[in-house]
Amino acid sequence: MPEVVYPALYPRNLFPTSKITLFWQGNESPQLAGRHPIVPSGGTLDGGSAMNRMVYTRGQRSDFDSWQAEGWSANELLPFLKKFETYHGAGDKEHHGYDGPVNISRGTFIAHRAENSFIDAAKEVGYPEVKDLQTLDNNNAIERYLRYVGPNGRRQDAAHRFLHPKLQSGEHPNLHVLVEKQVIKILFDDNKRAVGVEYQTNPKFMPSPEFIAAGYTSPRTVCASKMVIISAGANATPLILERSGVGDPKILERAGIPVIEDLPSVGTDYQDHHLTLWTYRTNLSPRECINGFADGRFDIAEAIRNGDELLGTNAMDVQGKFRPTEEEVDGLGPEFRKAWDRDFKNAADRPLMIMAMYLSYYGDHSSLPDDSEYVSMANWTAYPYSRGHVHITGPTMIDPVDFDVGWLKDPNDIDVKKHIWAYKISREIWRRMSIFRGELAGNHPRFPAGSKAAVIEKADGPVSKGNERIQYSAEDDKAIEQRIREILSTTWHSLGTCKMRPRDKTGVADNKLNVYGVNGLKLADLSIPPENVGANTGNTAFVIGERAADIFIQELGLRKSQAKL
Repeated sequence: MPEVVYPALYPRNLFPTSKITLFWQGNESPQLAGRHPIVPSGGTLDGGSAMNRMVYTRGQRSDFDSWQAEGWSANELLPFLKKFETYHGAGDKEHHGYDGPVNISRGTFIAHRAENSFIDAAKEVGYPEVKDLQTLDNNNAIERYLRYVGPNGRRQDAAHRFLHPKLQSGEHPNLHVLVEKQVIKILFDDNKRAVGVEYQTNPKFMPSPEFIAAGYTSPRTVCASKMVIISAGANATPLILERSGVGDPKILERAGIPVIEDLPSVGTDYQDHHLTLWTYRTNLSPRECINGFADGRFDIAEAIRNGDELLGTNAMDVQGKFRPTEEEVDGLGPEFRKAWDRDFKNAADRPLMIMAMYLSYYGDHSSLPDDSEYVSMANWTAYPYSRGHVHITGPTMIDPVDFDVGWLKDPNDIDVKKHIWAYKISREIWRRMSIFRGELAGNHPRFPAGSKAAVIEKADGPVSKGNERIQYSAEDDKAIEQRIREILSTTWHSLGTCKMRPRDKTGVADNKLNVYGVNGLKLADLSIPPENVGANTGNTAFVIGERAADIFIQELGLRKSQAKL
């Protein structure tokens, strides 16, 4: 599929017609101006690595250490972080791997003019460039980012780099893969041991409507003699557990599911790095952006035939991990100061926000006011305080999902204040950039008449310099907050719904990934992190996979642990 293989086509995975993306609709949220938010996730072989933005970002040292799980500290995970990667960047060799299956490079195209413009402006605002922001320790800086894209311009997804080579080699006759299927539930024997999986054909791939009902009423089973591993992602894994009878008895009983194991934390504490996207007008050329692939100006088939280098970029050349100054913390109020002092001040490796420039517009291109190239500034919370949940409401795959994203529900509106601060900082950077030619009024806050922070729709170049700062009034801040609530969205970073923690501390699995209270059932995906990571979560998903595989291999007696590598 071109949308999987060619990085520049990834925005097409957000089209409603995509067959490889699951679109999870959240409950109506008053905190989000009455919207029903949508969270995409991977719905194909490879999961999210087949349809995501491909950004190479590691978590921080204090992130992994905060998990407080034996075998999962930063030092213990570093060998596994190195193991899967072949790193083509400028970082020091001690921090990276050079012979793994997953290539990490800058791809085949970089928009240098835009990249340099952002880096120069960020320096002026106080954020320096570093050669490697992914050491587990570096922070509060900008990096020329690498991506899960090979030097040949191809996406480095899990299936193409790990699974397909084994399937195609002919050397693994015991490896079987079923696709276009949906897992209904795990099967248990009378001793609560997982002995198999019940599944059905995904009706999305049925040849005609009359077969859909048959697909739903004709489940099949696969038996397991040693272990069952669920790796369906932070949204789907808790639903599989609940349909299997593992979860909160109240939720299971309402759904008509017999209780196998009372495990009330299943599906709770949902997290996402919630995002605001702000649109800017530039003087970039069409060939410096990937908008043409989304709006029809570029012939995709022709680009593929010609090996167009632009196909080998995700249009995210520069990103940073950002922290506010002490003065800026005070300006966000006493409740924010308390949160900062508790969770950030003495943890210098923890970013408050992550901000990235995407040379792509994620809206209706036909609504843009002129033919300039409009691009996006992405600001998202590294460690959200907001929490939600994801639960079943019935025993089947077609029963509605009770999905509360939880965004902006935290006490004292700390998460909103993070976004207000990030908007102001990123806007200062943009107004200093050489490519700046204005702001898209329909996307930015509706500032009151006479505001000194008014939107500049068109400009001949940068409009700020040096120590100048945009002046915001209390009314301006309210306008920013309102717009944040109207546009806040997802980073596709669902996480933490089946935590690897002690059972009496909201845990669902132990440090060997065993689900509490049952036997022979393990978890291995982004549902298990007990705490969030200050990073795009693709890297964390990969390292969970590597560490999990080592645990399974060791327990099955196939070879000794590789934890000391």
